[in-house]
Amino acid sequence: MKKTVSIIGGGPCALMLGAELDHQKYRVRIYEKNNTLGRKFLVAGDGGLNLTHSESPEIFLTRYTPSNFIARAFHHFSNLDFIKWLNNSGIETFVGSSKRVFPKKGIKPIQVLELLAHKVFKNETEVFYKHEWIGFSESKELLFNTAQKQITISSDIVIFCLGGASWPVTGSTGSWLQIFRNLGINVNDFQASNCSYKISWPEGLISSIEGKALKNIITSCNGVKHYGEVVLTRFGIEGSGIYPLGPQIRKQLQEQKEARVFIDLKPSVPIEKIEDKIRNKPTRSSLSSWLAEELKLNKTMISLLKWLLSKDEFLDTEKLAETIKNLPILVSGFGPIEDAISTVGGINLDELNENFELLKRPGIYAIGEMLDYDAPTGGYLLQSCFSMGKYLADYLNKKG
Repeated sequence: MKKTVSIIGGGPCALMLGAELDHQKYRVRIYEKNNTLGRKFLVAGDGGLNLTHSESPEIFLTRYTPSNFIARAFHHFSNLDFIKWLNNSGIETFVGSSKRVFPKKGIKPIQVLELLAHKVFKNETEVFYKHEWIGFSESKELLFNTAQKQITISSDIVIFCLGGASWPVTGSTGSWLQIFRNLGINVNDFQASNCSYKISWPEGLISSIEGKALKNIITSCNGVKHYGEVVLTRFGIEGSGIYPLGPQIRKQLQEQKEARVFIDLKPSVPIEKIEDKIRNKPTRSSLSSWLAEELKLNKTMISLLKWLLSKDEFLDTEKLAETIKNLPILVSGFGPIEDAISTVGGINLDELNENFELLKRPGIYAIGEMLDYDAPTGGYLLQSCFSMGKYLADYLNKKG
């Protein structure tokens, strides 16, 4: 007789499980509170569906904080394996200039989702929409609110794929956190990740920098560096050039109530060369014009330098060169969690064994963004969800 597997949530983890669990061994059911699968997956694809990254698996794994908890699943189903799996599923991919992996041009996010859903249904997985999980009954059955009534579901195996607390418009609210806390599971409150960071810009500077981008820069925090670009806003700073520094910024904010981020405005130019160019400025030229002409510093960069430096410091060759290579900004907080791309927080990793099974609740598994780990943008979060889903499906298939 087949065992029943109940999957709670209909995002990337659930799609992989539904497609890969052996229907000869298991009767698989997905319970989704929305009226469609992968709603957040679609929203994330609005600006271009970044499925994963093409860098080497060795480097890829280091992008996660912490990375040890996912190493087993990632080595089982790496980014290279995922790319092959997508292509074999009819989803052709290409590598962009940023080395990120996207569906082949012309393939829309909805088409990708439809192909993934097709694999789920072809595998005889049942999907129940408008089923919101609200906890367990006294007899440990799953409790759901449906459009008509409250129901209970018995299951041999339960896999939670509930997501975090970003983009609540998609249904990802993290409201399940308290349910697990009441069960005695150690959970951590959600915090924004891959989000904007608050900087107290002086009012007089905002008009010069608001909405402007700093491109081809290196940002650093606590010794960790990242190449990319950022956008300066009235609130502070955001963008792919600073998102990967989230763990370091968060740690400093927790320990010191503020975080220091440094920006190298000209990473390709050594400081000695910058000093030489400043010293060789013709007398007739203004320093700002010379910086723009010789070092290609734009108006936004120069505005930041003048904000940070006094007049005398700006005219001091060594001090100016040092600041161009190491411009400090003070981060005082996170942007709103509802605007964040992802979150950290959720189930403490110590609550799980190596196969993502809850130590205090055998037969119950949890994977994906509902676990307390951090992944930067660039395809890393999606990859982790698909890696965990594939690993757990294969583990249960073998076990079953």
